Amino acid sequence: MITHTGFFGTAEHKFTLTDDMITELERITESGIGAFYQRAVAMLFKAADLAEVIRLGLIGAGMHPQEAMQLVDTYARNRPMAETYPLALDILDARWNGTAAPATGDTAA
Repeated sequence: MITHTGFFGTAEHKFTLTDDMITELERITESGIGAFYQRAVAMLFKAADLAEVIRLGLIGAGMHPQEAMQLVDTYARNRPMAETYPLALDILDARWNGTAAPATGDTAA
């Protein structure tokens, strides 16, 4: 799985960096995903990068682009980076390392 679920704004949301969203992130940041991920982990990112990761993650998970932009404008831009960095890194990590598959039910007999 490559989807991260996390709280953003006023609710839980799904975030997925699909191949198309990675291509867009690479275009916007003028950087390959590997170099971008290394910069993010090392905290060498540009301020706008965090909002773009969150926005593209929302779109990749199925949110309409206009709604994603509105959420990011309201809850990610002009906010402390300590609020947005953990979420952006979780979204990147989900794509880089994957996430655990959700439980499918009780396995106890």
